[in-house]
Amino acid sequence: MIRHWAAIALVLAGMAPIATIGSSGLARAEDPGVPILLYHRFHPTKPGSTTVTTPVFEEQLAWLAEHHYAVVRLGSVVDTLRGSGQLEPQSVVITVDDGRRSQYTEMFPIIQRYHVPVTLFVYTDAISYEPDALTWEEIGEMLKSGLVDVQSHTCSHPFFEKERARRSPPDYESFVATELTKSKKTLEDRLGRPVDLLAWPYGIFDSALERAAARAGYVAAFSVEDRLARVGEDVFSLPRIVVSEQARGARFAALLEPGARTDPVDPEARTVSCGPRPGDTQIR
Repeated sequence: MIRHWAAIALVLAGMAPIATIGSSGLARAEDPGVPILLYHRFHPTKPGSTTVTTPVFEEQLAWLAEHHYAVVRLGSVVDTLRGSGQLEPQSVVITVDDGRRSQYTEMFPIIQRYHVPVTLFVYTDAISYEPDALTWEEIGEMLKSGLVDVQSHTCSHPFFEKERARRSPPDYESFVATELTKSKKTLEDRLGRPVDLLAWPYGIFDSALERAAARAGYVAAFSVEDRLARVGEDVFSLPRIVVSEQARGARFAALLEPGARTDPVDPEARTVSCGPRPGDTQIR
């Protein structure tokens, strides 16, 4: 059964005072889940629908440190969600999509100062080709720091729902397989390390895409949804929470406990997905 959500239109509104922030950070339930945060672009001074300014990004990292959050590697979270490994209390993950140049020029110096790990999901057709994209050399430099991991966001960042509508079933199946396997192989060949995580472009996924990802050799895949990732859920549709320029102070704290919010939706605090936006729907 296919269901539709607004893909990346996520609530970044404030939070009712129902969780206490103290020296140990936000109060946690017995089964806390893990917030997997999602960024796209960075700029020194100009925010946008998918752009966070570097002062705000640094403020967010400082907030995490002040409230004793452990920024952990995405791979360790996947291991835990798949039934092995154990996370530190108050863990949080940072992911960044699309492979934009600002991830090297703006983000990378900041994560080096704070010494926090980040996973980049890149679509390989753009690297060293699109003017605003990372180069393979920049990716290599970030990898050498030990703080950055690079995983797949497909080859061309396709809108799978549109591709399915315009192609025959065999053609669509072949297209999906190429997008998933070719990007994985390109990254592994270029970077000399395993690639087994996938971020769905536009947050689009369904059961057929999940099966294709498993066949291609991925062990987990990530969509976009305003909630925490928890043990026992489908590891091929793990939720990530979009972070915007407005996520400061209490609003940033709210992102780490999205299920706790009771405030009505603030339309001014919504953010929209990356890249070209041919419909912005998420299917499952």
